[in-house]
Order: sequence, then structure tokens, then C-alpha cells
Amino acid sequence: MRRETQNILLVLLGGALLKLALTGTYLRYVKESLQPWLVVTGAVMVALAVVSIARDIRDGLGQPHDGQPHDGHDEHDHGSSRSPWMLLLPVLAVFLISPPALGADTVNRSSVNAAQEVEASDGFAPLPPDEVVPLTIGEFVTRTAWDDSGSLDDRTVKLTGFVVRQDPDVFIARLMIGCCAADARPVKARMTGLDLSSLPDDQWVEAVGRVVPGSANKESRFVPTFTVTQVVPIAVPEDTYEG
Repeated sequence: MRRETQNILLVLLGGALLKLALTGTYLRYVKESLQPWLVVTGAVMVALAVVSIARDIRDGLGQPHDGQPHDGHDEHDHGSSRSPWMLLLPVLAVFLISPPALGADTVNRSSVNAAQEVEASDGFAPLPPDEVVPLTIGEFVTRTAWDDSGSLDDRTVKLTGFVVRQDPDVFIARLMIGCCAADARPVKARMTGLDLSSLPDDQWVEAVGRVVPGSANKESRFVPTFTVTQVVPIAVPEDTYEG
């Protein structure tokens, strides 16, 4: 790969990382805590390219040093390879396309429920005395599966997530990630109690209701049943994953 190509690719790749990190789009791919690393990596790549370009200009890269005509190609360059430019495809995708975060399709294709991978806890923190307790779906599912004290029994909670339809059932779900979307694992609760036929897949909602005690068990793959009294459609949040 020629130096000019290397420099262009460094600028474009570094710029793509900075665009992702500074616009919030990175949250579709990685956890929020990784933003500083994306910024640093993108800035270093751009800085390296700028330094290299400045050095090449200073040294007169591509100018003949022996008094002979020079066509701008190295004597060993028998035709520029197209393969390095294939690296531009993901860069163009970042600049031109805004892919959505993972959603209902990922949940439907996964046979894993994150609650199955969580070991029983020695105890859970007491819930606040609020009339309606806001919980992440991950905490809600984990408590219903492993909290023997029944801390959620007879408690009204509010969950935020997207709709997943698996006829005849309708779920509220989120995807939990350890570092990035590549390791995403679904958590979900089956919603009952209201007519939910008008809610399409991937519609984000806030659902208020109560868990059916004992519904998160081995037979249900630790997916609890959530009897809802209110379901309100909402806009897609900036950070769609749970950590």
C-alpha cells in the first residue's frame, strides 16, 4: 500500500471514529463508558495521518532525486492494489448510512435469556417505597427469577423497552451488553392484561404493571409474566442497551 493511500485511510477511519463518538451514534455499537477510548483512538489516527502528510510534503515525497523523469510510482509498484480501498466501505457506511440499534429481530433469533446466565444472588437491595418503581428490564427479570424474598410481589413497576411479538405472545425487551453490540443478550418479560395488538415490533414503550409471582422459572426460561395496566409508546432513547 502506498503512503498516500495509508494517509487517506487513516484520516477517513479516524474521522469516522470521531463522528461516531461525538454524535452519540457510538451508543448503537458500544457502551457509553467506551466513548473516551473512541475519541482518543480517532484523534490519534487523524494526528498520525497529519504528521505523515506534513513529513511527506517537507521531504518532497514523489519528487525525483536522480534527475530522471518520475511518474509518481515506485519501481516495485506494478499497479495499485484495489484491496486497501475496500477499507473505505465501512467508512462510507458510517458517513452515509445510520443503521439502527439491534432490536426485536435479534431477540427473536436468540435462544438465550440473560437471566439464565445470572447466578442466584445472596440478596437484593431494598426497593424504594415509591408507588411506581422504575426498573431496568434486566433487574426486573433477575429479581423475579432469583429473589426468593418476593420483593416484587404486589409492587407496581415501570419498565422501558421495545416490543417483541412472538405470536400469540407480546414481550417488552431490552438487550444487555458487556462491552459492545457483538455480545448483546436479550432480557424480556411477557406482557398480558391489555390488548396489545396495535403495537408493532420495535415500538418503544413504557409499561406499568405487576409481575405474576413465580412466572419466571426454568419452564419459562426465566421469562416473567408482566400484567400491565398501562402501556405508553415513546420515542427511541439515545442509549438503547442496558449494561
